[in-house]
Parts: sequence; C-alpha cells; structure tokens
Amino acid sequence: MSSDGSQTTAIPLHPDDITPGWLNGVLGPVLSGASIDSVTVIPVGTGQTGATYRVTASYTQRSGLLPPSFVVKLPSQDPEVRQRVALGYRSEHAFYTEVGATLAVPTAHCYHIDLANDGADFVMVMEDLAPAVQGDQINGCSTGQASLAVEALAGLHGPRWCDPAWLDFGGTTMPRADADIARGMGDLARFAADTTVERLGDRMSSDDRSTIDEAVSWVPAWLLLEPERYALLHGDYRLDNLLFDPGCSRVTVVDWQTLTVGLPARDLSYFIATSFGAADRSSVEGDLVTAYCDALRSHGVVDYSIEDCWDDYRVGMLQVPLLTMLGFAFSSATERGDDMVLAMLTRGCAAIRELATLDRIEQRS
Repeated sequence: MSSDGSQTTAIPLHPDDITPGWLNGVLGPVLSGASIDSVTVIPVGTGQTGATYRVTASYTQRSGLLPPSFVVKLPSQDPEVRQRVALGYRSEHAFYTEVGATLAVPTAHCYHIDLANDGADFVMVMEDLAPAVQGDQINGCSTGQASLAVEALAGLHGPRWCDPAWLDFGGTTMPRADADIARGMGDLARFAADTTVERLGDRMSSDDRSTIDEAVSWVPAWLLLEPERYALLHGDYRLDNLLFDPGCSRVTVVDWQTLTVGLPARDLSYFIATSFGAADRSSVEGDLVTAYCDALRSHGVVDYSIEDCWDDYRVGMLQVPLLTMLGFAFSSATERGDDMVLAMLTRGCAAIRELATLDRIEQRS
C-alpha cells in the first residue's frame, strides 16, 4: 500500500485510499506524536452491505500503547448496494456518536467515524478485536455463547428501557411504526418475500414457503403491538454480528446498521431462533429467555414479568423472516449468503410454527 505520509481526512472511497497519510490525519490524537509510515490492508468477513478491512500499521516511534492493527469499515463497493443501504451507514454513525455510551452493551472501541453524501460515503476505524472470532451463523452456537449474547442484549435494552427519547431518535433505519409505516413495511415485506422465495426456489420447503406467506400478511398488525413497551433494537442481532473471545469469556456486538425502536424481545427472538436448529432451540430457549429477563432486572427493569417476556418472545419471532428477507432482497448475492439465509429462514419458520406465533399475534392484535 501507499507510503505517502501526507495527511488528509477525506473519506476513503476504496481500500486503496486507506493510506498512512489518511490514518495519520484521522488518528492524530491517538498517535500521540508517533506516525504511521506504512500499512497493509486485507479484506475480512463477507458482509453483503459493507466492506471491512484489517489494517496492519508500521509506526515511527511506536509506543506500546498503540495497536498493531485496526479494522476499517467502508460501504459496499457495489454502487447500487451503497446507495440502497446509505440509511444503514447513517444508523451506525448515529449509534457511535449519539447513544452507544449511554448503554451497557459491549462494543468495539471506535477511533474515528465519518459520513458524507447523506450516508453514501462512510468510514469507521475501530479496534481490532483479534483473536476474537465471529459467530458462525450457519453452524449455530453453543449454549455458553448464547448466554453471553442474551446478557449483552439486556445491556442494550435495559439501561434505557421505555425511554421517551427513543421515540424521536433520528438515527434509526426503521423508525418506530405508526399506521402508515406499518402498512408500508407490510408492502415491503411482501416484495422481499416474493424476491426471496424466487431466488431460493426449491431449496425452501413448502411448509416454510407457506409460513412466510402467512407471516408477511401479519407484519402491519405485528409492528403496532404493545406500543407502551419499547427500547432501541439492534435489529439484526445474530451470530455473524457477534465476536467471541477465546474460551467464550466475552462477547462484542458489531454492525449497528439496522437500528429501530420497538418491542425489545424482537431482538431476543431473532437471535435465539436463528442460532439453533429446532430441537436444540426448544431445549434451551426457556433458560435463555429467563436469563435475559433476569439480566434486564440488573439494569433496573423491574416491572416486566417472565410471563410477559416469554409471550413477547413468541410474538417477536416474526422478526426472523422480516429482517432476513429484507436483507436478502436488497443485498448482493453470494453463495454463503444464500446458504445463511436459507438456514435462518428454516429455523425461524420452524419456531413460528412450534410457538404458534401467528395465532398469538392475532390474539394480541
């Protein structure tokens, strides 16, 4: 990569623009008089809506406090995807600049974040959490990993549970639904479902296609349930967006591009259902829902019973097909992406049927 030492803070459009000069410009206070004289930029991950790189730095006069590497996140290199998900980049920017510090969810340290052109241009420089490893969405997770994840999720929801400020939070990708938004989301969900079923074809079972068709019809009513119980949602709280330290000692939550405000258990349902096959889920979900509810109490949420939490968990399962299909319909196609979406939808549809989610939505509507 370039060894140009000239400093600039312009947002890089491509990985070749992540130069020593650019890093020196945006990391000046962190470097404390040292400078970066060369970098190696290597792609990491297989994100469908962004491009992430590990940047290894060589320093002049490096102190032991300076990290040997960073992770830099840029928008998708596909111009069409870049424009479609600009709202997501704005959402991530809002999380790190406005609200992250007010919550108790474990996140990576952000050294620098910036955006321009209404979010189409975006960059974030964050700590490199290696040797932590990304969760495996297709293979699923252990109960130990799941326990860490639900405790971390309570740290997102609990500290500002039902905070009225969320109702005016401008950084959300999908704002809290009113009747008009709910109808629009219903139409969008139908389009995403048709696109998903067409792309996956016969790989989807007839039972799952039927479940998706019925589930989509309930999206507008579902979005309007329990308006008095809300929190900031991650929106896409799943294994691919979690990093686990060796020995499963700690979890870090990443990718804040799908923020919304709504029924908190939607995040919980989405995580548990997409992380386990049907048999494993049914054996662990009771303990995980209880652990989440207990963790909320440690953050001051004392008026939320385990019975209400379990019922919200059942209802929240509609998050699985909604978010999975929206992400799939509006992102670049990859072989792993197809396999991952199929696994998530298969698991989510099984949970919807087994937990009688659609019946419960009808009863509560």
